Amino acid sequence: MNSALYNKKLSKFLFSINSQCILAECALWHEVQQAIYWVDIIGAKIQRCHYKTHAVEIFDMPYRIGCFAFTPEEDEIIAAFDIGIARYNLKTEHIVWLAQPEIHLKNNRFNDGRADRQGRFWAGTMNEANDQDLNLARKGKLYCVDGTDTESVISCEAKISDISISNGLCWSKDGSILYHADSAKRIIHAYDFDIKTAELSNKRVFATTKGHRFPDGSIVDAQDHVWNAQWGASQVVRYKPNGELDLVIDLPVSQPSSVAIGGPNMDLLIVTTARHSLSAERLPLEPQAGNIFVYQLYDIKGIAEPICLV
Repeated sequence: MNSALYNKKLSKFLFSINSQCILAECALWHEVQQAIYWVDIIGAKIQRCHYKTHAVEIFDMPYRIGCFAFTPEEDEIIAAFDIGIARYNLKTEHIVWLAQPEIHLKNNRFNDGRADRQGRFWAGTMNEANDQDLNLARKGKLYCVDGTDTESVISCEAKISDISISNGLCWSKDGSILYHADSAKRIIHAYDFDIKTAELSNKRVFATTKGHRFPDGSIVDAQDHVWNAQWGASQVVRYKPNGELDLVIDLPVSQPSSVAIGGPNMDLLIVTTARHSLSAERLPLEPQAGNIFVYQLYDIKGIAEPICLV
C-alpha cells in the first residue's frame, strides 16, 4: 500500500468511547440530538453517546439488532432485528412488525442497512451457519422496505440476491449510485440507482480487498468519497469516486466494523469496532476492541443521515 496515503494530514484521533461491545455496528450521527448512536448486534442493544457530555445511554432491544434508521418521531426508529424489520419506540418499547421475509430460514438474520436519500429503508441478510453447514444455501439478500408514497401499504422487495454477508450499504451524494459490499467475497459493488423507483442497474466492481481484509460498513462524504471499515485489517479507508484508494487510517484494533461522519461541524469520523470472534489469546492484545473511536477530519465534511419515512 502506498505509504503516501498515510501522510495526508486529513485526520487526528480525538477520543474513544469505552463501550466494550461484542459486535458494534451501524454508527449513526443524530443532528438534532447531537449524539452518536450505534448497535451491539450480539448484545442486543442500542447505545447513544451525547457529544457534549460524552454520557452514554443503553437501550436493551427485544431481539438482536443489525441496523436501524431514524424516523420523524423523536423516540421511534425503524430497525432490522435478526428476525425482521419493525418500527420500534426506544422509550415505550412498542414494536410494530413491517416485514419478516426470511423468518422461515434457519440461521439467517438481518445485518447491515440504512435509509436511502428518499426515505426508504434498506437492510441485508446473512447466514450464520458454521463452516460445516456451507453446503446449505448460505445466501442472503438485500431488501428495500417502502411505503413512502402511501399511508398504509408497506412493501418489502429483495433487490440483490446471492449475498454471503450483506454490508457496506450507502449512496452517492446525489443518490444516483448505490454501493454495497459482500464482505465474505471481499468486494464492493456499485449500481446505478433510480431515485424514483429504487431500481438497480449497471452492476460493476467498485473496489476489492485481499487476504484477511473484509469490507464492512461504509459511508459517503460531502466530496462523494466512500469511507469503508475493513474488518480484520485494523483500518478505515477512503476511496475516490472512481474506486482509487485515497486515504488510510490505522486503528489499534483489528476489527473496525462501521463508520459515520458527524459532530457539530459534520467533520468527525466515528468508527465502531468489535470483540466478536477474537481468540482468547488475541483479546488481551486488543483491550480497546469493541470501543468506538472518534477522529477529527480536516477539509472533509459529512452528509446528514437520511430520515426514514416508511
